[in-house]
Amino acid sequence: MRPGLAGWIFAGPALVVIAVFFGLPVLAALALSLTDFDLYALADLRNLRFVGLENYVELLRSPPFWKALGNTVYFVVLGVPLSIALSLGAALLLHSQVARFKGFFRTALFAPVVTTLVAVAVIWRYLFHTRYGLVNYGLGWLGIDPVDWLGDPRWAMPTIVLFAVWKNFGYNMVIFLAGLQAIPGDLYEAARIDGAGAWRQFLHITLPMLAPVLLVVGIITISGYFQLFAEPYVMTQGDPMQSTVSVLYFMYEEGFKWWNLGRASAVAFLLFLIILAVTTVLLRSARRRGHA
Repeated sequence: MRPGLAGWIFAGPALVVIAVFFGLPVLAALALSLTDFDLYALADLRNLRFVGLENYVELLRSPPFWKALGNTVYFVVLGVPLSIALSLGAALLLHSQVARFKGFFRTALFAPVVTTLVAVAVIWRYLFHTRYGLVNYGLGWLGIDPVDWLGDPRWAMPTIVLFAVWKNFGYNMVIFLAGLQAIPGDLYEAARIDGAGAWRQFLHITLPMLAPVLLVVGIITISGYFQLFAEPYVMTQGDPMQSTVSVLYFMYEEGFKWWNLGRASAVAFLLFLIILAVTTVLLRSARRRGHA
C-alpha cells in the first residue's frame, strides 16, 4: 500500500468527524447569516427570506454592537498583557534555581484552569459582593470604603478581567515553562562569564529565545479573550449599564433572547473576521522580525 493512501485511510475517520461536526455547522451558520431567520421562520420556513449582507450592514450600524465590541476590545487590551506578564513571571519563578516544591506550585497555579468556570465565577461574585464580600471586608480593615465591584460600570469590567486572568494564566504558564526549559543553559553561563546580570540575561537571552513561544501564547490568549462570554453571563448578566456585554454575549442575546438567528450568525462571522485580522497582523509582524 502506498504511504499516501495509508495516511488518508488512517486520517479519514477523523476528517469525516471534523467535516460533519465542524465544517457543516460552519457552512450552515454562514448560510444562516445571509437570511432573516428568526422566530417566525423557525415556526414556518416559508417565512424565511434571503437578505444577503443586510444583517452585516445592520450590525455595523447598530450602536449596541459597537458598544459590545468596545467592551470586548477593552477586555482584550487590559487582560491579554496582564495575563501574559503574570504567566511569564510565574514561569520564570518556577524555572529559577531558588524555587522549591516546584511540582506543588505547578499544580496549584494550574488548578484554576481545570476548575469549572461557572462554579468559580459564582464564588468570585460572592467574594466581590458589596456588603458581604471578603474583598470589601479586607478593604474595610485598611480604612477604605466598600466598592461596588460588579455594580459600578467603572469597576465591573476590571473585576471580570481580574477573574479571567486568574482563571487562565496557568495555561500560558505551562507553555512558558516548556519554552524556558528548551533554552540552552550554556547561553546563560556564557552571559554570566561576560558579566551580564539577571536583567540583561532576561532581555538579551530569555526574551529573544522565547519570541516564538510569546507569539503562540499571544495568539491563543487574544483569540480566547475575544470570545468572552461565560464570565459576564454568570457574574453580571451584561450589566451595569451594558458595560460588560461582550460580542459573544451580544450574539447570545440576539440568537436566544430575541431569536434573531440570522443576525446572531452574522455577529459570529464578524467576530471571526476580527480575530483573523488581529492574528494576521501578529503573524506578519513576527515574520518581519524573523520570529515566525
